[in-house]
Amino acid sequence: MCTMIVEKVKISGTGKGTGGWFEVTQANVSYDHPFNAPFEHALNIDFVNETLGHSARVAVELDAASARALVATILAVLEEAESGGHLS
Repeated sequence: MCTMIVEKVKISGTGKGTGGWFEVTQANVSYDHPFNAPFEHALNIDFVNETLGHSARVAVELDAASARALVATILAVLEEAESGGHLS
């Protein structure tokens, strides 16, 4: 049995939901049973803007291998952008 693990982080960006683009101000990251993905457990990421209500949410459910691959890819892209002088 897995206990739900949840962390929240303030972020700055935008996300596209059913109503179009909106500002995202927080990411909620959890490891728990997914709502839709066909896995026993998943890494769940919700990009949200709580001040805009429930419609300002983009949700992703990933298996562990996909989550690790995504993290590695994000870091690789940021390192390449930094080494190319594109990050300040």
